[in-house]
Parts: sequence; C-alpha cells; structure tokens
Amino acid sequence: MTGELSWVPPEIDTSVPNPARVYDFWLDGDHNFAADRALGEQILKIMPGVRDAARLNRAFLRRAARYLVGQGVRQFLDIGSGIPTVGNLHEIVQQADPSCRVVYVDREPVAVAHSELLLQDNDNCLVLQADLRDVNDVFDGAGKLLDLDEPVAVFMLLLLHFVPDSWDPVGILARYRDRLAPGSFLAVTHVAADSESQRLDEAVEVYKSNQDQQNQPVPRTHYEVLAFFDGFEVVDPGVVGCAMWKPEGAGDMSDDPAINALPYAGVGRKP
Repeated sequence: MTGELSWVPPEIDTSVPNPARVYDFWLDGDHNFAADRALGEQILKIMPGVRDAARLNRAFLRRAARYLVGQGVRQFLDIGSGIPTVGNLHEIVQQADPSCRVVYVDREPVAVAHSELLLQDNDNCLVLQADLRDVNDVFDGAGKLLDLDEPVAVFMLLLLHFVPDSWDPVGILARYRDRLAPGSFLAVTHVAADSESQRLDEAVEVYKSNQDQQNQPVPRTHYEVLAFFDGFEVVDPGVVGCAMWKPEGAGDMSDDPAINALPYAGVGRKP
C-alpha cells in the first residue's frame, strides 16, 4: 500500500498477509500491504484465473443485491464484508432505493477502519467489528439500524470457506436463520472443492502455509455448500458456478469455464 500508514490500527501486523487484503489486491484495490501482495502474486502464479474469480464474485454481489431489492428487501447485513472497494453493497442498493439500510460486519480491524471512514456521513449504514460466530453480538449491533422483525438479506460472500468444520458452519448458519424474520434471504459464495480448476489444491496449500490458524481456507463440494441453505428455499437457478447465477452479460463471465465455476453462488429465502 502506498501513502501514509499512520491510520493503521496498532494491533495490526502488516508483515502477515490477510485474506481481506489479499482479495483487495486481486481486485486492484489500494488497501493492502507488501505481505498481502506477495501472497496474492504467489497464488496468481499458480492459478492466474483467481483474479477473474474475485471479479466474478463482485459481479455476483451486484446482481444478487439488485435481485433482492427487486424482491422488496430494504435491509442488508453483509458479514465478512472485507475492505471497501468499488461497487460496495450499500452503493448498489441505495442507488436503487436510498432508503435501503446496510450493516457491514468484519472481524478484521483494517476492513472496519476503512468502512467507518467511507460511511461516516451515511446515516443508513453501520459498521460492526465482530466474529461470524458471535451471532448474538452481530444481531444486537445490527438491531441498532435494522428492524429485525422485518426481512433482512444476509450476505456471506467468500467467507464460509475460512470457517473450519470444527466450528460447525452449518450450525452457525442455522443460528442466523433462526434469528431472521420470514421473508429474509441468505446469499453465499464459496470456493468449490469439486471444480475443474487446475492446481486449486496447490494454491490452497500455499495459502494455508502463509496464514494463521484463523484463516485456513476449506474448499467444499456442491453438496456441502448446499447444506448452508438448510431451512431456506433456494431461488433459481440454485447453487451454481458464480458466473451462472443470473448473468446479465459477457462481463459477468470469464473466458475460462473452470473459473466461472470456481466460486459457487446461491441465494435462499426463509419461508
């Protein structure tokens, strides 16, 4: 990252790469450090298409957000929201309807600090620093802005593959589902273990070797990702490759079919 670093929270070790900042690097963002860029470049040498996969995830965010506004949703909870970059959730939904309210949640202090700076003049947005597992804390904080008796769209994009099986991610999702009002939605993207992307296993191992135990990626199969939607009605076209979820044009696709399917994507509705 170029420029003055005095804003960086003192507890941040900028010599250790972080998933949110590596992702920011792949999106050509400015909020990453040398260690993040080094790991990002390492992965790109193994899987050059990973930058396209990051772009496809952002494109899914845009399409899913517009779809949900079209379904009448005006409240959004983005968990694992990461570093603010072009095309943030609040920009998309508030362009469609300025009354939309958005709560961003991340445990990474740099992501939270930048989100707070970006949103300091937006009364319809709130930023929380919390862990995905702290469901009560997330809902207590979100309830300061959102009416939790009304439908809320929860986004968990490229988040759950950093949740190990030992944390019981399906159980965590069930706790969120149980707290949501009927008519709420869940949007998920997740790296596909059963994709045909070459050298995915090698890239995952390199990523793991450069991360602490809190950020170990766990790609999952279609069956495993579908389990996150237990208790939700999955909307058409189902849980599919990210690029295949309601594409709007060529820009929503990669030239590489394997990259189109590398992140799974899906949206479910709570009856």
